[in-house]
Parts: sequence; C-alpha cells; structure tokens
Amino acid sequence: MFCGMANDVLTFTDRGIYCAAGDFFIDPWRPVDRALITHGHADHARPGHRRYLCTDACAPVMQHRLGDISVETVKFGEFRRIGDASVSFHPAGHLPGSAQIRVEVAGEVWVVSGDYKVVPDGLSETFEPVRCHSFITECTFGLPVFKWADQGDVALQLNDWWAANAAAGRCSILGAYSLGKAQRLMRMLNPDVGPILTHGAVEATNAVLRGQGYALPDTVQVTPDLDTKDYPGALVIAPPSAVGSKWAHRFGTSSTGFASGWMQLRGVRRRRAADRGFVVSDHADWPGLMHAIESTGAEKIYATHGYTDIFARWLNSQGYNAKVVPTEFGGNDDEVDAA
Repeated sequence: MFCGMANDVLTFTDRGIYCAAGDFFIDPWRPVDRALITHGHADHARPGHRRYLCTDACAPVMQHRLGDISVETVKFGEFRRIGDASVSFHPAGHLPGSAQIRVEVAGEVWVVSGDYKVVPDGLSETFEPVRCHSFITECTFGLPVFKWADQGDVALQLNDWWAANAAAGRCSILGAYSLGKAQRLMRMLNPDVGPILTHGAVEATNAVLRGQGYALPDTVQVTPDLDTKDYPGALVIAPPSAVGSKWAHRFGTSSTGFASGWMQLRGVRRRRAADRGFVVSDHADWPGLMHAIESTGAEKIYATHGYTDIFARWLNSQGYNAKVVPTEFGGNDDEVDAA
C-alpha cells in the first residue's frame, strides 16, 4: 500500500484514490463502500462497490454494464457535500457523461481527471478546465509524437475509404471500442455512402445513448438471420476483438480498419494487420495534455496510466512539481481497442 501525506485532500491506496475527509474513493479498483465514478469504461467503473455516485449522463451506461447497482447521480457542476468534503463533477470530453471530479477540503482543491480529451467531438460534453491546487491527470499519450490531426480531415479519409470499398464491392469493417469510440465514429460517417451495420455490443450501447437523447445516425444490428446481401456497400462497426473473427467472415470480401490513437504508431498498425488505420482517440494528445494542465493552474501534478515517467520528468523540467502515481487504470483487455 502507498499513500500521500496526512494533510492531502486525496491519498493513493491499494484500493484506489481515497478522500479521508469524505470517506469515499474515486474510480476504485477494489470493492469499497462508496465510489465516485468518472465514466463508464470497465477500468474505471468496476463491479462490487456498495454505493456509486456519478453524473446523471453516465448512470445509464453504468447500469447497463454493471446491472443492479445502487447509484446516485449529480448534474455537471452541481456541488455535493460528503462529510467534510465538497465534490462536483465537470465535463471531461472523453465520452458521453464522462467527468473530472473536483474535491475541496478546507479550501484546498484537487481534481481527478479520469480520462479526457480537450477537443470537442460533437457527441460528448466538451472538456471544461477546472482550477485547482493539485491535478491528478492521465497521460495515455504523454509523448510529443502524439499529436492528433484535424478530425474533419480524418472523417474525409474514413468516408473515402468506405466509398472506395463500396464501389469495389467490398464490405468495410471498422474496429472500435463499443462505448464512446464507436458512437463518435458514427457521427463522422456520411450515411449517403451506404448502410451502417453494428455488432450487438455496439448496438446495445447505441440503444442506451439514444434513450438519453444523444443523436446517432440510423444503424442496423447484425443478427444471425441478417442477410448481408441486402446491405451492399455497408460499413460494419464492431469491437476490435470481432474483426478477423468467425463473426466477421460472414461479410465475405472486405477491407478492415481500426480507429485508435495508437494507429499513429506504425508498429501497432502492423501488429493489427489492418488495411487501414485511422488516428481517432478519445484521450488528449500531447498538446491537449499540456493545455489541460496549464489551464488548471495546479501547483502539483500527479501523472497516472500512460507514459508516466517520461511525462513527469518533462513537467518537472518545465517548473511543475510532478510525481508518478501507479494505478490500475488503462487495464482494458486491449488498450489499443479503448484508446
């Protein structure tokens, strides 16, 4: 077990990030009594906690994933008193409903970023900088090599690839994480090219988000009795684990693509054996991380899950007081899928 100083607002334990003043944890990875959750991805929202607190926009996905849980909700920007701590949730821009969590105790303010991106994607609530004394930040893509291209340009590349495949009589199969990434990609697609088909895991998430009022284009779920010949020129969105599987063979001649920030690295593209890689990430790139940190005005930075050592060294060289904090975030079955 490791922990912070006794007067810290938040400490780091073997169960997760802990606030003694409010007796709660943030995104804990072991079962606890009270868990404040930044977003619904599996490495941050885990089963087994007695009580959950999250944004009202995050709760439906969590309940879909975790089943019958005791969950209380707050709106973005709403302050909640828990013990001697004041907490509030602020948009993280990572996926619909995702939040940064602000914790204030006796005038000292800490913010836990969760996962975030600073560039609007047209679907998620836009990232909101939160001023604080200490900022616990992810750094999944904490290297200068990671700098995302304009997403309008990526959308053109994606639709051109789809249109070329459709013209050649090929199906387009696109691997993307079922929660957040898949829906963001749908918003980037031009439905005039052809029909959009979805794997069951993706469509189940679509149903939850549509039920909340998030606007998504029309899609058709791939079921055992679906005849692929009825959907010429289709683009299929599926979890990366399904691409290249027996499930995907039903589409016949096809071209495969993956959408992830990791697609910026040639080695990853080769290992995935994809025909195309599209650099689309729901995490901040290097400039985005720098912008977020500067915007907080924080005196202390705690770097978690990512290129933590390199990132913290860079921040210290720029005059920040930065430390590395080991966590169990970023633990999806395949991080290339999620990023």
